[in-house]
Amino acid sequence: MKQAITGNAGPRVRSDIEVTLEITGSGGVELSLKSKVKSMYGKAIEKQCLELLDFFGVHNAKLSVIDSGALPFVIAARVEAAIKALTGTDASFLPGMIAENTYHTARERFRFSRLYLPGNNPGMFLNAGLHSPDGVILDLEDSVAPDRKDEARILVRNALRAVNFYGAERMVRINQGERGLIDLESVIPHNVHMILVPKCEDAVTLRAVDAAIASIKKREGGDETVFLMPIIESARGIEKAYDIATATPNVVALAIGLEDYTADLGVQRTKEGTESLYARNRIVVAAKAAGIQAIDSVFSDVADMEGLLNNVLSAKAMGFEGMGCIHPRQIAVIRKGFSPTNEETDKAKKIVIAYRDALANGLGVVALGSKMIDPPVVARAVKTIDLAVRLGIISENWIEDEGKE
Repeated sequence: MKQAITGNAGPRVRSDIEVTLEITGSGGVELSLKSKVKSMYGKAIEKQCLELLDFFGVHNAKLSVIDSGALPFVIAARVEAAIKALTGTDASFLPGMIAENTYHTARERFRFSRLYLPGNNPGMFLNAGLHSPDGVILDLEDSVAPDRKDEARILVRNALRAVNFYGAERMVRINQGERGLIDLESVIPHNVHMILVPKCEDAVTLRAVDAAIASIKKREGGDETVFLMPIIESARGIEKAYDIATATPNVVALAIGLEDYTADLGVQRTKEGTESLYARNRIVVAAKAAGIQAIDSVFSDVADMEGLLNNVLSAKAMGFEGMGCIHPRQIAVIRKGFSPTNEETDKAKKIVIAYRDALANGLGVVALGSKMIDPPVVARAVKTIDLAVRLGIISENWIEDEGKE
């Protein structure tokens, strides 16, 4: 008798469910449930499991369930994964798309912080949006064991429909190669904003991903653009950075993954980062040349907030516009580091006012005190002001406010 086991159970597991399924030839459905909340929710869990079996046409089976506080979308994903493992059915049971998950994204939005969420760990999904990351990454690649990728794909699909991420950009990191294209089939129809393409080494890979997304969109309907963020994690990828950044108009950010990059070089990653300085500079230059955002790697020591802030400030000085994070406590530090300082905002104000006054007086040269200001400096000041306004650091009417002081 074949058996499928999906989900997770154990003393440290929360918000998940372990499902053990055997399909029998007769005898109806035999259901066993263990749950600390069985007295309150047992009947509801049992009812949902039976309805799922019926939906997939499974009428004779032994189903054992160990519940650790799973929500309905998790239960549905785990049972579906077990059924698919035994039957190979192409049918899917989709939870309803909650209204909070119908928002869209934009090419130029902030991407200061993106929070990685392991794709097979629903306990980490539920409150991720409450920490206010700029983006959440439902990860199907490195954080998911090879034998769990099929069930993680179903879980991530359900999370995209049922979990409120409170306005964070909804990202999915797919797997490499053919498995990644299968990931796209599962997640693209459910309002994904961005696909992260790992270990990217050439433009051809991105064009294949972009074409697959377009095909799915055409078949499923919907005209919202799905953006791409390739992650460069090898020496070959670094040397192809500009080609990758310009592979398709839907590439809006270029990221670097330093753990794999340093492993590819055969060196240790250090806090000083001298071993990756060339690669990080190359990423920034390629991104800026392509007119897209440069995104730095994660900082792996979740207890070192001072080290994280120093890393963010260094990244900002190099031209990066965001970085990944692996723990919610890193989000506020990253946002603080990438936000304009009071000194930067005040200097930008003076430059913009000097530029405005020069235009009003018909002057072809902009000066601040005894220093001449070149157009790129003005452009950078305008960008700083726009960022400060969008972050709420200064008001939209800051020029009028300056005049009142």
